[in-house]
Amino acid sequence: MMKEIPIQKLTGFRFGHAQNSDALTGCSVIICEDGAVGGVEVRGGAPGTRETDALKPENLVEEVHGVFLSGGSAFGLDVANGVMKFLEEKNVGFDVQVTKVPIVSGAILFDLYPGDSNVRPDSQMGYKACIMAYSNNVFKQGSAGAGMGATVGKCLGSDYVMRGGIGSYAIELGDLQIGAVIAVNAFGDIIDPVTNQILAGVYDRSKQIFLRSDKQMLKQLEKKATNRFTGNTTIGSIMTNAKLSKSQVNKIAAIAHDGFARTIRPSHTLVDGDTLFALSTNKIETDLNVLSMLASMVVENAVMNAVKNAETAFQIPSHSNLEKCL
Repeated sequence: MMKEIPIQKLTGFRFGHAQNSDALTGCSVIICEDGAVGGVEVRGGAPGTRETDALKPENLVEEVHGVFLSGGSAFGLDVANGVMKFLEEKNVGFDVQVTKVPIVSGAILFDLYPGDSNVRPDSQMGYKACIMAYSNNVFKQGSAGAGMGATVGKCLGSDYVMRGGIGSYAIELGDLQIGAVIAVNAFGDIIDPVTNQILAGVYDRSKQIFLRSDKQMLKQLEKKATNRFTGNTTIGSIMTNAKLSKSQVNKIAAIAHDGFARTIRPSHTLVDGDTLFALSTNKIETDLNVLSMLASMVVENAVMNAVKNAETAFQIPSHSNLEKCL
């Protein structure tokens, strides 16, 4: 029987956040010190990533020791240095004889607005997130870590956005475990695929109604301005103990983007940098078709949890804020 479990119950992985609440930015880390077979799929047209080429099936390195998700736009890639420093101190990494080199992949999202654009996640914040991954703290969802400054529904600009965030979801089916951590900073609206209801998106605060990104984009087409929007991206990682080759884990990352497509409308736009990593501790034999289905499912639920748990900030409404008003 399938049951939901806390993300921190996934065997072989550790999860941690660090953030600056005043500046509305932060980062999140996933640590797999024993190594995990890693893959990635980049679908968005404006990605910001690190060490994704190393994850291609034809390349040498088989295992990843950490993945980071960070705000700060391209500046946030500095988080990797802190994660590498932390893992090196633990003697974790790819053995090159003279030392061990931690393989740390990651992706960034744009959150330089509405917070302080001069404050960005850096190596110190990355190091702190690793420390938190080894604490007994609950992995917070919503306005935390890489989701601290995330927003969604951006087609009409900053006056109509709502709060995004970071979400997680994990399940256990017999000995099989699979989960996802997703930082949602999407251009489009966030949809519950079961009810087809908008959870967060482009929102008229005075009329208290959703305006629907798809409708607004069609109107913008008349003005020939649909490509002028920047500052988006939904990034995350799937974690599992399924036995997978490097090619298979890359395929799982690709298929799991279906979870984005079902919950983010539109998704994978030219102004999003949508990126999904996949990590496997390579322990449990399973049916790959079932695993693919579950990968998409945990991504869907993590995306929804991100916005459902977000908190209102800088007068930008959140899903929970709207629910209280109903």
